[in-house]
Amino acid sequence: MRSIHGMAVCLLALGVLAGCEQSRHAQTARAIDSVADIDQDNMAEMMLAVSDPREAVTWFRQAAAADPDRLTLQRGLARSLARSGQAEDAIPVWERVIAHEGATLDDRVQLADAHIRASNWTEARSVLDAIPPTHETYERYRLEAMLADSRQQWDRADHFYEVAAGLTPRPAGVLNNWGFSRLTRGDARGAERLFADALRHEPSLYTAKNNLVLARAAQRRYELPIMEITQTERAQLLHTMALAAIRQGDISVGRALLQEAIATHPQHFEPAVLALRTLG
Repeated sequence: MRSIHGMAVCLLALGVLAGCEQSRHAQTARAIDSVADIDQDNMAEMMLAVSDPREAVTWFRQAAAADPDRLTLQRGLARSLARSGQAEDAIPVWERVIAHEGATLDDRVQLADAHIRASNWTEARSVLDAIPPTHETYERYRLEAMLADSRQQWDRADHFYEVAAGLTPRPAGVLNNWGFSRLTRGDARGAERLFADALRHEPSLYTAKNNLVLARAAQRRYELPIMEITQTERAQLLHTMALAAIRQGDISVGRALLQEAIATHPQHFEPAVLALRTLG
């Protein structure tokens, strides 16, 4: 009898130990899954930050196909598609994202951005109008400014550009867009100030350098401003200014600027050479 009782106790102990072992295995499995999830999220962020857009699209397509319910991967796929110039393909992915219960208002803003990239202005307007006005973010106001520009609602555009610039620690891009908006309206002086401000925040932003030169040329000010530029950039900007001068009928100025651009460029500057030959 004592022997049977001892066996029962042993079996009970073994059962408890087995239960503990299974519990430890389950906890370990959950921990591994959690680490895997974190690693996958980190990988997704890395792919968006440093990867070639086309490589990112390939990675996100494969990862999202393997785990289609994971919003991080769907968002990454949509963003990488937009970055690679495939905005039309990004739209249905964003629509799947916003249909998910975990979707946010920022996802809707990104859908509007994809529509704008695809020149679907009406659809973009509809998406933004459905977002509560209390959702005040840089991205939202940047898109609002672009939509106002598309409708030539200049006061509204200026308001949204100003608000957007104040909502980001890196306003160079939106200041550059605002400057280009002013330039297309014929306000070259106002555009020049905005491009200069963009370069103050981000001295390496070449598009702002190029636009600043265009704004000065529109005022027939054919000298480069003081800014950080490489020798190659200097030649390219002189070429830009030369073409602007020629379009405005200042042929002799354009010819001189082309000659300076050719002499400045550290290598053979074929576009400038061809333009100079065309002038004769």
